[in-house]
Amino acid sequence: MRWLHQSRESPRLVLVVVCVALLLDNMLLTVVVPIIPTFLYAMDHPSPEPQTAQTAQPSLHPLPSFSAPVWGTQVQQRPQLSSPTPSLLISLFNNETFSLQEVQTELIPRTEPTDETSVTTDLQMNETTEDSCLQDSVFLEQENVRVGLLFASKALVQLLVNPFVGPLTNRIGYHIPMFAGFIIMFVSTIMFAFSGTYALLFFARSLQGIGSSFSSVAGLGMLASVYTDDEERGIAMGIALGGLAMGVLIGAPFGSVMYEFVGKSAPFLILAFLAVFDGALQLCILQPSKISPGSVEGTPLLTLLKDPYILISAGSLCFANMGVAILEPTLPIWMMQTMCSPKWQLGMAFLPASISYLIGTNLFGVLANKMGRWLCSMLGMFIVGISLLCVPFATSIYGLIGPNGGLGFAIGMVDSSMMAIMGYLVDIRHASVYGSVYAIADVALCMGFAIGPSTGGALVQAVGFPSLMVFIGVINILYAPLCFLLRNPAVREEKMAIIDQECVMHRKSYNTQKESREFPLSDYSEEEETEE
Repeated sequence: MRWLHQSRESPRLVLVVVCVALLLDNMLLTVVVPIIPTFLYAMDHPSPEPQTAQTAQPSLHPLPSFSAPVWGTQVQQRPQLSSPTPSLLISLFNNETFSLQEVQTELIPRTEPTDETSVTTDLQMNETTEDSCLQDSVFLEQENVRVGLLFASKALVQLLVNPFVGPLTNRIGYHIPMFAGFIIMFVSTIMFAFSGTYALLFFARSLQGIGSSFSSVAGLGMLASVYTDDEERGIAMGIALGGLAMGVLIGAPFGSVMYEFVGKSAPFLILAFLAVFDGALQLCILQPSKISPGSVEGTPLLTLLKDPYILISAGSLCFANMGVAILEPTLPIWMMQTMCSPKWQLGMAFLPASISYLIGTNLFGVLANKMGRWLCSMLGMFIVGISLLCVPFATSIYGLIGPNGGLGFAIGMVDSSMMAIMGYLVDIRHASVYGSVYAIADVALCMGFAIGPSTGGALVQAVGFPSLMVFIGVINILYAPLCFLLRNPAVREEKMAIIDQECVMHRKSYNTQKESREFPLSDYSEEEETEE
């Protein structure tokens, strides 16, 4: 127990807890990306497997309104007809989603078993597959809106909840909101596993937004308060976003493979088990039953929203992430339309973006402070725009590797830089309490993930997928120069005196509070300080 008390004083363990929470949140965020479009398609098409001759034969049994001899005569005389009568066949037994061409394909080889017929059969089967893909593309175009709204519901709810979570963490500390986020996330994951209708899936996705708001705002605020040194904070934010990136990395491929070979419920049940582990970790390290408000009153949310530097940073987060947010619902459907991709490829298409995002966040968590975070963000937004412009040129899943890889790497540059800049801006311009500013950062991310999918589905239907990629890519390129304004943000006068005093002490820290952490990580640490 003594080791546990001592471990609670370690900022590294707090970093581990935040990383695991962000990992699970983003695994649940992306695991549904390849599952939802195909699951909704399967709901509207109960017979996804094509019927063969053996399965098609029972459909020729007599219906109650017809006599059996007529059916027997029809089947026996059909091969002798010079031309088939598709209108009669369709009107009598094509009552379900059923390909008539496949039945003809199986019947013709039995009547004329020649080599030419076998070649004709293969050609007809290929034509049938292409026709089926084209017919499905009409349905998939209409499906863009439903899928987009479902994906956007999480971000919309999170957008509404974040302004309340930020001030709440200033009042009661970060521990209880963090644990509340875990409980809500666990319930949402279980709902995803057993939901069989669009309404239940929509509710589960919305509930996830509430849990994600508590976890992300409290987690990032906790890190900023524990790591008061600006350089250390930047590295810690990069590592935490690496946990986020790992969730994005694992989520989509994991979901597509599990859905293809095991079933819809399997990935969500595994995530629920991991969430229980995260809850146990929080109970051991954070003591969420304890209320620990900050010792300094935080800056009001509206005051932070009036700060132009914070608004520029938030806009950069929003537009950079909007690119990948639009791709999540629209890219799998576009692949099903243009490439006729199988289920497992729909998630694997995001793998290059996830791997490069993981590399980008960890690499630029360290490099951004040396090369300038404003420059890192500006270059990242330029690369985001160029990558999005290249996506429509892909003709197979291999053509998506380059654009998606560049997109993920660039978003990693922007996220790791801007999350550190947000904490730095609060240090030099406002009270060093971080709940509200990271609520704003999370709101910016949520706006990207809300506006992107909700409008993206409708815009794809109106102007097409390539035009949409050009539109959002150009927006990122035009916004990038604004990051130059973050090069030397103005410091408030009352903060300048504090910074000058701390520079004499040779500390690169802008925390206005006393030297101890904003909140005690345990009762044991308080007792040790009093004894000393």
